[in-house]
Amino acid sequence: MRIPLSMIVLAGAVAVAGCSDKGLRDLRAPGTGPDEFMIMPVKPLTQPPDYKVLPAPTPGGGNLTDIHPDQEAIAALGGRPEAMVASGGIPASDGALVTAASRNGVEPNIRDTLARQDAEFRRRQGRMTRIKLFPVDRYSQAYRKQALDPFPVTEAFRRRGYETPTSPPATQ
Repeated sequence: MRIPLSMIVLAGAVAVAGCSDKGLRDLRAPGTGPDEFMIMPVKPLTQPPDYKVLPAPTPGGGNLTDIHPDQEAIAALGGRPEAMVASGGIPASDGALVTAASRNGVEPNIRDTLARQDAEFRRRQGRMTRIKLFPVDRYSQAYRKQALDPFPVTEAFRRRGYETPTSPPATQ
């Protein structure tokens, strides 16, 4: 009996597809180019209202076009960004939040602990086959029971009278 060439090619493709294992989510850069997450965009350049009255240069200091995401987020949420600068990084109003969050102690190697617990949790979720014909999101498979459907949760909060300003408006 002669096996058709197409069957051999298909079997080879399935075997090769089963050899790749990128883990849950491979976030490494695919090439040697720049890491786009490390690039901070700047504000657009603007012309000063009067060229005779310019700010003094600040060697080693900041520019008017530099962005300060923490301060801008505080301002956007109605806070005082100058309080963050005066306190050296943590706004005075956040001191209570930091104290409350660390009231039961702070584990110094929390990232390693969570990585170990996450790997154990995924291992317990079942033995998923390594042979795959199509790309599969193993992360979503492992955590599907813990995922929230945002629409029923939003509706439940709205029924209880909570505001949900960042959610899409309710459909009538």
